[in-house]
Amino acid sequence: MTDTTTPAPPAAPTGGRRVRAGGASARRDLRQHVKPKQLPAILRKIPLTEVLNEEGLALIENNTETILEEIGIEFRDDPEAIGLLKDAGCDIKGARVRFPRGLARKLCATAPRTFVQHARNPERSVPIGSNYTVFAPVYGPPFVRLLGEPRRYATIEDFRNFSKLAYMAPAIHHNGGTLCEPVDLPVNKRHYDMLYSHIKYSDKPFMGSVTHPERALDSISMAKILFGDDFVDNNCVLLSLINANSPMVFDSTMLGALKNYAKANQATLITPFILAGAMSPVTVAGTLSQILAEVLAGVSLTQLCRPGAPVVFGTFASSISMQSGAPTFGTPEPTLVLFAAAQLARRLGIPFRSGGSLCASKIPDAQAAYESAQTLLPTVLAGTNFVLHGAGWLEGGLASGYEKFVMDIDQLAMMQIVAGGIDLSENGQAMAAIREVGPGAHFLGCAHTQANFETAFYRSTIADNNSVEQWEAEGALDAAQRANKIWKKMLAEYEAPPLDPGIDQALNEFMTKKKASLPDAFA
Repeated sequence: MTDTTTPAPPAAPTGGRRVRAGGASARRDLRQHVKPKQLPAILRKIPLTEVLNEEGLALIENNTETILEEIGIEFRDDPEAIGLLKDAGCDIKGARVRFPRGLARKLCATAPRTFVQHARNPERSVPIGSNYTVFAPVYGPPFVRLLGEPRRYATIEDFRNFSKLAYMAPAIHHNGGTLCEPVDLPVNKRHYDMLYSHIKYSDKPFMGSVTHPERALDSISMAKILFGDDFVDNNCVLLSLINANSPMVFDSTMLGALKNYAKANQATLITPFILAGAMSPVTVAGTLSQILAEVLAGVSLTQLCRPGAPVVFGTFASSISMQSGAPTFGTPEPTLVLFAAAQLARRLGIPFRSGGSLCASKIPDAQAAYESAQTLLPTVLAGTNFVLHGAGWLEGGLASGYEKFVMDIDQLAMMQIVAGGIDLSENGQAMAAIREVGPGAHFLGCAHTQANFETAFYRSTIADNNSVEQWEAEGALDAAQRANKIWKKMLAEYEAPPLDPGIDQALNEFMTKKKASLPDAFA
């Protein structure tokens, strides 16, 4: 069953290492700063969509235990991880780890059902789990796409832009992680600028780096500068993506990052990256069994590192074209995987991550719209708790799109209303309006309509509902052209949320020192 307990209100961070500066001037700036209107994390009030009955769930779980016991999961090039698993009772042969039946599930029992990820602005902290849904932007593309321009490699300026857009978007609850890959910066140093951009240009929660175990430690160090050592040790302030190298492998990079975050009491998204037909079987049931086995193995390790460390059952599952081998999105089989994986996560008792606004389209066109809609709606109906790739995804995740970002955040705001369910209050029942109007008249001028017209229906920021004559008079713009104007206006109007000058200085000093200690590396 879903845990419906509401997490306690997030406490404001009181960092022991925080450096105070600015005094009355800084406090006045905080009071006077006008924050973008922010929608809270969605508290779902509609039923879950579930596709497996008890018999089906038990079958998948039994097959998963067989995979763990007979086939095993490889934990490569990490003696510490192997040692922890061996001491816990696993059968070890080289890198191959086999779990006796029931052991992995038992180890996962210490993971929390729900946790809060804290933001530097306590009002932006988000609950992860229970009946909540949190939207975060696209993650990982090396390219960006702008209307009328060829696809190009992303830069740190693009990263800053997307961080600002995520901050300003009311339906984005979380600033995400690698909004795009800034290839103009050295590989071994760009994580500093990426993390700083999340901290500087937004006050929403954000993700840490996972591209090297040392970069995970850097992320934790920067979080401690921001929040204070004690606060970080006792609270989740980072949520980071750990991908299984499917099928059934965790590599040393992911394992090192996983261990560092778990030991520091920071959350990890244990996520098999599945393109069914290549990285899992072509069937839904086979894919689900493999996903659950990989998740159980990864979550087990987090709890061996630190019992009670927050963790999320993740899955990124798509299918491939059996003709070309290219990934496909918005198709029915991954939707079934999403629904069923959410059920398995609830039975395991930990939060669930999947879905988003996924598409294979190269530009924000009709294909992008229908594929994204066919991914996003099931994401909400499944009861997904953390939604990565909620806005900006193009080209199977190879490109972050400016126009696509704006089009997606419009859809995310719509999902907020869908998930809120039907208003059955006295105002929602509208009996006074029905009595006032009676048969044969209209409701446009009645008192109830006049009292509710501003909030009665969702007003899209993208859709054009005017007459064709007015549309033509305004330039006959399509949706992508309208989105282009919107994101440019958003960036022109952007105002940074206040950041304590002492913390800002400490972050820059840390980054400068760390960067100076390393030669640039671009591979």
